[in-house]
Amino acid sequence: MRPNGRHTAGASQLPALRVWAICLLLLSAVAISPSTARAAPTQAAAQTTHVYLLRGVLNIFSLGLDTIGARLQAQGVPVTVANFVSWSSLADEAATAYKAGRIKTIILVGHSSGATALPDMIAKLNQLGVPVKLAIGLDSVFKTKLSTGAERYINIYIGDGPGEPVRAAAGLRGKLDNVDVRGTGVGHISIDKNEAIQRRVIAEIDAAIMRSRAPAAPVAEPGAPRSARAAAAAAPARN
Repeated sequence: MRPNGRHTAGASQLPALRVWAICLLLLSAVAISPSTARAAPTQAAAQTTHVYLLRGVLNIFSLGLDTIGARLQAQGVPVTVANFVSWSSLADEAATAYKAGRIKTIILVGHSSGATALPDMIAKLNQLGVPVKLAIGLDSVFKTKLSTGAERYINIYIGDGPGEPVRAAAGLRGKLDNVDVRGTGVGHISIDKNEAIQRRVIAEIDAAIMRSRAPAAPVAEPGAPRSARAAAAAAPARN
């Protein structure tokens, strides 16, 4: 017995409806995907940026920084990955490149003892008259006070673990954010390797590079006249 025309039409439409449903689901996934929504920095801005990534003690527990560095290099961003004990010589190298015009934007990232060293590296760069656009610390293991600042400092730490919040000293310029990630399942050894943390670090770096098209606030060099220091201190922060 042949089916009536109405049933035949309905059966023939089912494959087409399934195709439309799949297409709508795919379009929805693309629309809400954070990786597609995030804008990448321009090639020129990326090439004049340098990201310094400081590993922690023994140089073997912070290998997630190598992954972050590789992802940034894939975007065309120059990186240096080194142990935290090299922070002073790296600051000298960065200052030389900045004053020669090879670098326009300096970004620092550190894990564990590498995060603890970031305020010292920032202070030395500031003393050399070099601004720091962004610094990101991952679970600094000692109480740290930020006395001289990057334009923005993000301290991501585990509040119920060994990590510590960073304190702002009186007169600190720049924005300081302490982000407690307790309860998210990350630990001190795994925080730099966690996919969500890595995505956030890279997104913050990309955003800072995009903002770098605006000139950074001037930093007075040691020994500069008092009026120059006052002008540098009074200069408004730029985003």
